[in-house]
Amino acid sequence: MISRDGTGLRTWSNGADGVPLVISNGFGAPPAAWPRLAEADCGFAAVSWWHRGLGGSERPQDPKRILVEDHVADLEATMDGAGFERAVLLGWSFGVNVAFEFARAHPERVAGILGVGGVPGGSFRAFGAPVAPGVLREGAGRAAAWLLRLVGPPAAALACPTVDSARALGAGHVPPLPDPATSAAVARQFAAHPWTWYSELLLAAGDHPAMDTGFVSFPVTLVGGTFDVAAAAPDIRAATTTIPHARFVPLVGTHFLPLEQPDRLHQELVALAAGAGLPRV
Repeated sequence: MISRDGTGLRTWSNGADGVPLVISNGFGAPPAAWPRLAEADCGFAAVSWWHRGLGGSERPQDPKRILVEDHVADLEATMDGAGFERAVLLGWSFGVNVAFEFARAHPERVAGILGVGGVPGGSFRAFGAPVAPGVLREGAGRAAAWLLRLVGPPAAALACPTVDSARALGAGHVPPLPDPATSAAVARQFAAHPWTWYSELLLAAGDHPAMDTGFVSFPVTLVGGTFDVAAAAPDIRAATTTIPHARFVPLVGTHFLPLEQPDRLHQELVALAAGAGLPRV
């Protein structure tokens, strides 16, 4: 697809019949991170795209065109290319920002939003809990995003959460372990990213301010991982209280809930779509 500013996008479709669904993924996350949505009987006609400069999508001619608003234009191009007039949006991490910003610009095209591990704007403020105090979280988030240009490849190898990582946080329970084959496929694709560019994407998205979500007139479910240090569950819960028609669902897991809890997230997606009343395609 070609986005509004001429940037070429590599897109993806699961080729299934069902409720129209646009996946606004976490930056750099491949569709393989959503294994249930790759299945023919998932109940959703799902599409997504690779973010600018990642996974086969082009970098924009103007390297500053990587703000949340630019990703919103890419979501729109992907949705238009699929022929969806209206769809459910599935956001993960910074993809939650993109989903809500698209919904603010085009509320008539959004039937509902399921957000996982993210908040609608001001994302770095939710980083680091319980490790970093509230006043330090935004700076810690920006520092972590910048450091990825140095430690990205080894970090990618450790991207899938483990029992040890949960214990290191003092957890009384450990998150479910993701499927090893799926996790390995996702980690391999992450490791191939140009990490300086990836860092720039995160930093630019981190400038997206907290949104006034009073415009929401469709069902919203926000899901937070109880061990997520990238987007703390209490911050996600707090965001839910400011959104009309929203509910909060805590799940045992980390920032990688799509890999750890694919069936549970799919249940939430099915329930949201049923409430939205969107016809299948």
